[in-house]
Amino acid sequence: MLNLLFPKVCIGCKELLYKGEEVLCLECIHSLPVASFHKTGSEMLKDKFYGRFLVKNATALVYFQKRGLTQELLHNLKYRGKKEISSFFGKWMGAELAEINQYREIEMVIPVPLHKQKLKKRGFNQVEGFGKEIALALNVPYRDDILIKISKTGSQVFKTRVLRFEAEELFYTQNLGEIKNKHVLLVDDIITTGATLEKCALQLLKGENVNISIATIATS
Repeated sequence: MLNLLFPKVCIGCKELLYKGEEVLCLECIHSLPVASFHKTGSEMLKDKFYGRFLVKNATALVYFQKRGLTQELLHNLKYRGKKEISSFFGKWMGAELAEINQYREIEMVIPVPLHKQKLKKRGFNQVEGFGKEIALALNVPYRDDILIKISKTGSQVFKTRVLRFEAEELFYTQNLGEIKNKHVLLVDDIITTGATLEKCALQLLKGENVNISIATIATS
């Protein structure tokens, strides 16, 4: 009855979704600028962190394109409460990572956190569904109580590179014993300069013998 009254439509083209389709129709899925570095073997994202911290693997599912479908999806996710977009990409990414040896070594998934005020205002962390679905596919725990954000910043997506680097983001870790000797997958919605992920990773690396890989929905 709900489907009849409020039919599900594709976020991309606004056409009705067929049975088995979620968030996007097949045509829009095929139009996405797929990156999937975990499948191509590209180390482009990994190279972003060269000389900053040691990262084992780094991947993103799609390329971010301004005024394109990926921007529309992330905008709907972050500002219109379309949480299903996060889970949609998480299922996609999780299924692919579960087939790759390097990522089957992951022992825990940790999201880049939101400040508690922003979390309260938005009502959810936009990367939560993404991270939880990956954790489910890899059969490992999803932990959002390890890495905590203690300063509030605005959205980084539309800032210049200089402003992004200057933005003051402070994080701290708790329960560090939980990640001792573990290979952790740090997840976020988008990677631009990598500054936020770097700050998070440096906090996690305070744990004993921690290895870090990175996965994001999009990369610019």
